Amino acid sequence: MPLSAFEEMVVDALDSLPDWVLPVVNEIAVLVEDEQAESERRPGVLLLGLYRGVPRTSHYGRAPGTLPDTITLYRIPIVEVCARIEDVPARVRTVLVHEVGHAMGMSETELRELGWA
Repeated sequence: MPLSAFEEMVVDALDSLPDWVLPVVNEIAVLVEDEQAESERRPGVLLLGLYRGVPRTSHYGRAPGTLPDTITLYRIPIVEVCARIEDVPARVRTVLVHEVGHAMGMSETELRELGWA
């Protein structure tokens, strides 16, 4: 799948997010990489996306001058876990909302309850 087509799916997924998460999402840089850097990989762990930053909790506060939080979606692993190319947009959205949930400070249990895991 070409990078441009994948990036369009990411934009569509961002556009589909509920309004109540937009204040958080608007402060996060959403990136697409082919796959996780070799130096960051853990044996036996297939990573589809990754949130890096400080989760928005009741104690959230960003120090002035710090870099923005990021969500990175890994294109090749996402495409590879899909049985059909038609399944990719839904998987992109699932990975994106899962990482947004982490940005909001949600646990894996809370993400599952929302259908975001």
